[in-house]
Amino acid sequence: MGKGGGCIFSKKRSTLEASSDQDPPNPDKDADPDPPVDFQNQNLTTTAENTSPQEVRKLKIFIIFYSMYGHVECLAKIIKKGVDSIDGVEGFLYRVPETLSTDVLEEMRVPQKEDELPVISVDELVEADGLLFGFPTRFGSMASQMKAFFDSTGRLWEQQKLAGVPAGFFVSTGTQGGGQETTAWTAITQLAHHGMLYVPIGYTFGAGMFKMDSLRGGSPYGAGVYSGDGTRIPSETELALAEHQGKYMAAMVKRFAPRSSVNGETLN
Repeated sequence: MGKGGGCIFSKKRSTLEASSDQDPPNPDKDADPDPPVDFQNQNLTTTAENTSPQEVRKLKIFIIFYSMYGHVECLAKIIKKGVDSIDGVEGFLYRVPETLSTDVLEEMRVPQKEDELPVISVDELVEADGLLFGFPTRFGSMASQMKAFFDSTGRLWEQQKLAGVPAGFFVSTGTQGGGQETTAWTAITQLAHHGMLYVPIGYTFGAGMFKMDSLRGGSPYGAGVYSGDGTRIPSETELALAEHQGKYMAAMVKRFAPRSSVNGETLN
């Protein structure tokens, strides 16, 4: 659980390297007057931080995703890197169940999953202190695989087991107008009915959110990537934004975590 690995975009490409033709050199980069927020050094006081590190369990952020050609999976692994960089928080990677048959996946030339990432079960959601959901778009909203997973959480909704849990989104679209914002925007209804706390990244990425000198996925709603025909490699900026979202979410979970466990006891 939580293991990383290479990102797969097609049978011809299996690398995490950012596309060199996406982000042209920027001589003013080092003089950026508006850098991303340094969440590691912010004063985020929580119950857990007021006790001995040996006595406190790490807060858990589940990064739950569906990825067909590897782009969302790539963002998920980079987001985990960002989460894990914040003291006291750990990210865990999960897939959602596939709903398409093997024959259909082969017809669509979907690469086989070569890692051993676990498939999440509905009952495991309650173990998380924070949730990040990643999915590709289908006509401006989430893919049916992720929708089917949300549809299976009815029992948790009935009992409001996820109420108050911070949650966010990251996405992949094939084109610039394909739904970088609407895919996350239309997914907010899932969180609202569960009573979860939606955590967008806003413009906390700093000047990187304003630059227009290269093609970049992502929005104030969360990290994003353009997949093109399925073989495009994420740019350095897209990967940096994904890592930033992981850090940002971890900081928010530390600030608003509904519970902290000390010596096995749950504190509310």
